[in-house]
Amino acid sequence: MSGPMPGQKISLPGVKHVIAVASGKGGVGKSTVAANLSLALRAAGQRVGLMDADIYGPSVPLMFGLGLVDQTKVPFPIEKYGINLMSMGFLVDPAQAIIWRGPKVAQAVGTFLVQVPWGDLDFLIIDLPPGTGDAQLTLSQQAPLTGAIVVTQPAEVSLIDARKGVSMFQEVRVPILGIIENMSYLETPSGRVSPFGSGGGRKLAGEIGVPLLGEIPIEPLVSTCGDSGEPIVRKHPDHPVSMAYAKLAQTVIDETAKQPDSGGLPTVQL
Repeated sequence: MSGPMPGQKISLPGVKHVIAVASGKGGVGKSTVAANLSLALRAAGQRVGLMDADIYGPSVPLMFGLGLVDQTKVPFPIEKYGINLMSMGFLVDPAQAIIWRGPKVAQAVGTFLVQVPWGDLDFLIIDLPPGTGDAQLTLSQQAPLTGAIVVTQPAEVSLIDARKGVSMFQEVRVPILGIIENMSYLETPSGRVSPFGSGGGRKLAGEIGVPLLGEIPIEPLVSTCGDSGEPIVRKHPDHPVSMAYAKLAQTVIDETAKQPDSGGLPTVQL
């Protein structure tokens, strides 16, 4: 497989919206947000694909209860829970370290976009690796992104890194659809508490003039469901966290509807 030429803009004619889910640092739950958002969009009647662009640490196979795939028997993308999926974790054993330099990682990410037949989708969600490296830059410059969603925690230390992610997208002129504050609060019998602080996501959204798309609460069941291969939105659709994702999905649908059409880009020949 081969990816697009450097600097060449990719066209995905059957895909209406390509959304990058990003974070400035690891550990904020970005992949969990991407997986549950994808399922919430699917539950809202949208046709959805989820591309795992974290080459070094793919999470999609675990969260969807999948493993290595025999490409001679099972074509990509893999469908699970109604979502079209692609991940390096389908190609390489999770116990095997991927020791690649940045350009090869960027090439792999471009290849996932170009060579995988995504079909007709309303949303292709791309789970970016944390940070602002080659994979993020490649997608920002070459993919027909409708926009980016930045995931953060409410603590100031998370906001410092989230601002770097925002800055990267601004530099390459990718619209920021909004901010998601993950692990925002914890519901207890005595009321709502915020162990990681409060208001950070709203503060960042206000700084850059974009919406705060949602505040996702802390819930241990989220990790349990993800580790078991059935994310909470799928396994417990009536749970308050799942309802928060349902609201988030509708907000994303509404925000993308406001974006200008990204059509008219030159097509990469496969």
